[in-house]
Amino acid sequence: MINGLVLLGLGLWGYLSVENASPTALIAPVSGLIFLLLTPMMKKENKVVAHIVVLLTFLLLIAFIMPLTRQEGIGQIRVILMMASCLLALVVFVKSFIDARKAKS
Repeated sequence: MINGLVLLGLGLWGYLSVENASPTALIAPVSGLIFLLLTPMMKKENKVVAHIVVLLTFLLLIAFIMPLTRQEGIGQIRVILMMASCLLALVVFVKSFIDARKAKS
């Protein structure tokens, strides 16, 4: 949920702060909104949804590499923060998957 909020907030800030922003700048906020909408299903331990969110988070992390090279100043900081949020979310997801597997056996 926190990653969704970070992506939504920073993504919208980035999109709205640039004149003639590219529609691809909406990828982060739309992804954040999707993550927020899927949070209740993840809390119910829906494994399929959890794996989809992990995959999308990983893809976003990779996708942020290109904008990182094109941004300067505050834009670059926004991208770094979104990347850090995605990386932290991935660590938490993987840890929860490992903990669930340990609890199962």
